[in-house]
Amino acid sequence: MTITRGRFEVDADWERLPDGLVHADVAAVDVDADDRVYLFTRFDGQVIVYERDGTYVRSWGKGVFTTPHGLTVGPDGSVYCVDAGDHTVRKFTPGGELLMTLGTPGAASDTGYVSGQPVRVHSVEGVRYGGPPFNRCTNLAVAPDGDLYVTDGYGNSRVHRFTPDGELIGSWGEPGTGPGRFHLPHCLDIAPDGRVFVGDRENDRIQIFTPDGTFIEEWTDVRRPCDLTIAPDGSVYVAELWRPQGQSSFTRGTAERDQPGRLTVLNPYGEVIERWGDSSEHRAEPGYFIAPHGIALDSRGDLYVAEVTYSFAIRPGRVARSCGRHQLQKFPRVGAGAETSARRHA
Repeated sequence: MTITRGRFEVDADWERLPDGLVHADVAAVDVDADDRVYLFTRFDGQVIVYERDGTYVRSWGKGVFTTPHGLTVGPDGSVYCVDAGDHTVRKFTPGGELLMTLGTPGAASDTGYVSGQPVRVHSVEGVRYGGPPFNRCTNLAVAPDGDLYVTDGYGNSRVHRFTPDGELIGSWGEPGTGPGRFHLPHCLDIAPDGRVFVGDRENDRIQIFTPDGTFIEEWTDVRRPCDLTIAPDGSVYVAELWRPQGQSSFTRGTAERDQPGRLTVLNPYGEVIERWGDSSEHRAEPGYFIAPHGIALDSRGDLYVAEVTYSFAIRPGRVARSCGRHQLQKFPRVGAGAETSARRHA
């Protein structure tokens, strides 16, 4: 039986792991210009590369990363890996040769953040002030002019802008809920006109800025945006994390009911085009979501959604261990025969 979600079918068994390779989370996913698919995995932490049909190509990076979080394939094929546990962004060739490191491995910047403290909503409330790069950085996007933007979220509250060679241009953001403030800037993408779309996860919104960090507007018809990608037509695809009943938002208070993970597509004005996966009862089934964390579109308009099911849901006992294979789903575009150039910008 074919399952469809909006304009997409569902292929929950797309990934074909070869013998000897394992993982319990797929923290991030992206595609290159040839539609090869790059996964950034945890337990074991490494980069795994597949052809668009799920055929294994290669893997690399095992033993390098502390907490794999974000992965972006640049326009030139370079692979940027954001390590939240190591406070670094590393740039690699497609085959895994290290080209550049941003940040000092193992050294967190000063933001006043102390982990392990009692919290009301989320541990990011321990961030006292915005600081330099990095303190538990989360994701990266490449702008049309080649500049690099990094969200620095779990131990900081900022977006940093770098030259293509890794020189810091500037930063913006402070902890809080007002315009230009963040509680966990978790993801970002850059529009063709240079606008910077930032998923402000624990404030339940997407904030939009000029390239230099001037606030433009916010979109609030989302919850816990974990990753986002902008299609060539300007629509924005958003992976939204599960908020269990009783947990709180900095802007919306305590969830009186379970708020499952879901996928939302917004038009260029922030209006919902389609949305699916919003089910507590069916969350472990194909086409639904447990802990969506990464998202990517390929050149044919096919969609990939990565999930951190073990870290977020199995380990704390929110779902059974039998849900462990629910880590990556491919959503082929219905009727997508020819190239549509639905390629993300970074």
